[in-house]
Amino acid sequence: MTKLIIDGKEIDVPAEYTLLQACEAAGAEIPRFCYHERLSIAGNCRMCLVEIKGGPKPVASCAWGVRDCRPGPKGEPPEISTRSPMVRKAREGVMEFLLINHPLDCPICDQGGECDLQDQAMGYGVDTSRFAENKRAVEDKYLGALIKTSMNRCIQCTRCVRFSAEVAGVPEMGATGRGEDMEITTYLEQALTSELQGNLVDICPVGALTSKPYAFAARPWELGKTQSVDVMDGVGSAIRVDTRGREVMRILPRINEAVNEEWISDKTRHIVDGLRTQRLDRPYIRENGKLRAASWQEAFAAVAAKLRMSDGKRIGAIAGDLAAVEEMFAFKDLLGQYGSTNLAVQGGDAFDPKLGRATYIFNPTIAGIEQADALLIIGSNPRKEAAMLNARIRKRWRTGQLKVAVVGPKADLTYDYDYLGAGTDTLADLASGKHSFTEVLKGAKNPIVLVGAGSLSRHDGAAVLALAAKIATGTGALKDGWNGFAVLQDTASRAGALDIGFAPGKGGLSQAQMTTFGTLDVLFLLGADEVKVPDDTFVVYIGTHGDRGAHRADVILPGAAYTEKSGLYVNTEGRAQIAARAAFPPGDAREDWAIARALSDVLGKKLPYDSLQALRQALFKAVPHLMRIDQIEPGKAEQVKALAAKGGKVDKSPLKSSVEDFYLTNPIARASAVMAECSRLAAGRMLTAAE
Repeated sequence: MTKLIIDGKEIDVPAEYTLLQACEAAGAEIPRFCYHERLSIAGNCRMCLVEIKGGPKPVASCAWGVRDCRPGPKGEPPEISTRSPMVRKAREGVMEFLLINHPLDCPICDQGGECDLQDQAMGYGVDTSRFAENKRAVEDKYLGALIKTSMNRCIQCTRCVRFSAEVAGVPEMGATGRGEDMEITTYLEQALTSELQGNLVDICPVGALTSKPYAFAARPWELGKTQSVDVMDGVGSAIRVDTRGREVMRILPRINEAVNEEWISDKTRHIVDGLRTQRLDRPYIRENGKLRAASWQEAFAAVAAKLRMSDGKRIGAIAGDLAAVEEMFAFKDLLGQYGSTNLAVQGGDAFDPKLGRATYIFNPTIAGIEQADALLIIGSNPRKEAAMLNARIRKRWRTGQLKVAVVGPKADLTYDYDYLGAGTDTLADLASGKHSFTEVLKGAKNPIVLVGAGSLSRHDGAAVLALAAKIATGTGALKDGWNGFAVLQDTASRAGALDIGFAPGKGGLSQAQMTTFGTLDVLFLLGADEVKVPDDTFVVYIGTHGDRGAHRADVILPGAAYTEKSGLYVNTEGRAQIAARAAFPPGDAREDWAIARALSDVLGKKLPYDSLQALRQALFKAVPHLMRIDQIEPGKAEQVKALAAKGGKVDKSPLKSSVEDFYLTNPIARASAVMAECSRLAAGRMLTAAE
C-alpha cells in the first residue's frame, strides 16, 4: 500500500491504482469523459486534472499512477489537491475547449437529462465562452438500425472505439483525420455487426451516439423505472424497465457484477416494440377451422368439455422459452390432479432432474469464468446463445490466461480458439484421453467443459450430455472448490422448469413423445412456439403473441409478457431471480398462473392458492432453494459423475448451435420490427461473406 495525502486527508491505496482511483477512494469527485473503469485508459479529454504538490502543472489523474508520485523533500507522502484554484481554472479551461465546437442543441438532444457533458458543464464550466468562430460541422454516420449519430456533438473521447475493440471484440470503429479534422467512424461506413452495440449509447458521454428506436420518444424524468431481469436468453442479465403509463418505452442495463457487469445484448435492449405488436389481448376459440374471439367463460368451457372426454394419461403440457417458474408450477399441479406427468420444457428432453441440478446448470458460474484457464466448448456458439457470457469469456481470454477449444460449429466467437472437429468422434477421443487437448484440460488449474443446449436437443442429447460429463470427470474439471462442468442453457425457463420437476414423471411422456401422432388428446402450450404438434391433438395455447403456437391452437388464452407480471426465473448458473412487473397486460390478457387457477375452478380441480404470495409459499415449500433470491444453490460433483456413468450411444452427425438467427429466437423478438431489421442486415452480411 502507498500513502497519499488527498485534499488534506491521509489515505493508503494500492500502488497499482491510478490517481483518479485514489482520489475517489478518498471521497473526492473527479469529472471525466474518456475514462471508463471497464475500458483501457486513453487520457483524451483531460477533464480529470488534479494538482500534485510541487508539480509545475496539473496532471491527468486517469493516466497518472500512484507509484509515479514522488514523495516530498523530507520523505513526506505526495500531496494531491482536487479543489485548488489551479485545478478549478484548468477544468474550466478544458470545458471551454470542449464546448468550442459543441452545438447548443440540449433542448432537442436525446441525451438531455442523462448527459455527462451537460452535467459537468454545470458543475465545472464557466458561463461564457471566449470563442466566437464558426462551429465545426461533421457529417452524421450510418451505424445500422440501432444507433443514431449526431457527430457534431462528438468530443472524441474514443470510448466507443475502445468498447468495440475490447469488450465487444469487433473492432469496427476508429478515428480518421487529425486535429480539427478528426472524426469517429466505422470502417467503410457500414452497419455495426456486434450484438452488444447498444451499449455504445450508454457509454457515450455526450449525445453523439443515441438509440435510434427510442429517439425523441420520451425524456428520462417522464418515465417510471422498474428493476427486473432479462429473459431473452439463459443469462438473466439485470435490467431496468422504463415505462410511461401502460407502455414500456425502453430497457437499460443495471450493474450486476456476478452476471452481466453493466452491459446487455441488443436483443435484451431493443425488443421493446415487440411487446406492443401482434399481442393476444382476448381469448380465441377455433370453430370450423377459423379462430374467433370469445369470452373467458367460453374459452374455459371449450377446454373443460375436451378434458372431460380425455383420460388423464392423454393430457400433457410443454413450457416455452419465456415461462416463469410460478405458471409452470401451477400447471404441473393442475395436470397432477388428472394423474398426468406428461410435462416437458422446450428443448429439455436430454435432462433428468432426478440426477441433480449439477447436471443441468452452469456450475463454475458466470463470474467463475474469470478464474478459468482452459475452456472446451461443445456444440455451442456462446456469442449467439448467451452474448453476455461470451463477453465474459473474451474478457478472460484477453488476459492471456485462457486457452479455448471448440467441438461443433465453426463461428467467429470474438476470441481465438483451437478448432478440434465438428462431431461426436472428437468427443469420444477427448473422453478416452486420445486427444491432445485432454492434456491441456488435465494440466489446467480450473478447466471448464461447456456444453451447449443445441447439442443436447438431438435425439441422442442425453448420451452427448453424458459424454461431456465423462470428459469433465476424466480431465480433472471436478475438484475441491471447483466444478467445471457447465451446461449453457439458452432459454430463461429451462433451469427453473428442471428445478421444480417440470419434466416427465414416472410413466410420463417427453416432448418428442407428446408431439407424436396419436399419443395425446389435449396439449397445453405455455408459450411454447418452437414445437410441431400433430393434427389429432387439441391444443390450448397460453401465450402473449400471435406466433407459431397461436396459429396451431384450438383455444388461445392470452397471457402476460415478462414485463407485465412478477415472475421467478432461474438463470443458466442456477441463480433464482425475480422479474418485477413494470406494466400491465393489454386488453383481457391475464397473468399465466392466474389463468391456471381460474381454469382449475371451472374444471372442478381447484388449486389451493388464490394469490401469487400463496402460490410462492407452496412453491418454496416444494423447492426451498428458490426462496433464496439472487443466490445459487450449488450442484454436487457426485451428480456429474453419476451422469458420466450413464453413457449411451451417440450419433455421428455434426453438433450444431441451438440459435440460427440471434435476433429472432422467441415470440417477442419475432414481433419486433427493430429485430427484423437487425436480422435482415445480419443476413445481408452473411451473403456478402459467402460471395
